[in-house]
Amino acid sequence: MKRNRILVIATRNKGKTAEIRDLLTPFPVTIKNLDDFGPIPEVVEDGDTFDENAYKKASFTARVLGYPALADDSGLMVEALNGAPGVHSARWAGPDASDAQLGSKLLEALGNQTNRTAVFECVISIAVPGGPALTYEGRCEGTITHTPAGANGFGYDPVFFYPPLNKTFAQLTMAEKSRVSHRGKALQGFRDEFDKVMKWIDRHMPEPEIIGCQSRGQKN
Repeated sequence: MKRNRILVIATRNKGKTAEIRDLLTPFPVTIKNLDDFGPIPEVVEDGDTFDENAYKKASFTARVLGYPALADDSGLMVEALNGAPGVHSARWAGPDASDAQLGSKLLEALGNQTNRTAVFECVISIAVPGGPALTYEGRCEGTITHTPAGANGFGYDPVFFYPPLNKTFAQLTMAEKSRVSHRGKALQGFRDEFDKVMKWIDRHMPEPEIIGCQSRGQKN
């Protein structure tokens, strides 16, 4: 029996889900995210690396929901800030900070610093309920602007300038961003090996439990 190919994206971030769904559109897989399920506990992202946090999210989500899960952990590392915000990128301005507040805090921290070199890094983990996982990585180098520009994307996109296209990430279309971004490059590795990944998932997914029907004996 062929398995229903559902892949759960371990996030509630609509922008991130849209990017991943767009990249995987040509493939025979149904993309869901955490909003498609009932409440589940939050994963504590206390790892020291993107790899640790991505695996924690993917593995936990797969175990709780019973489907293969994909999680990414990504962040912005600014040279003049000694690599900050790094693994704390999403929560750097507080747990409930808006995208605008994230950008504002970064620009304030940099001030008039002339060295505005930065790099986005992404690690994608694809896990099954039993624990094993596959990992894909991507990175993208750029600079931090002095003012936000663009209305697309999310997070630090309005302040991350990508020199080869002479635009911030927030000024790129989704297709443009997917070709060059850290997440796009990591997902491209997954796309390139899609058939192998699906076979790997099928080998490692637990067999469905078959519950037989028992008839009650008839007394004469």
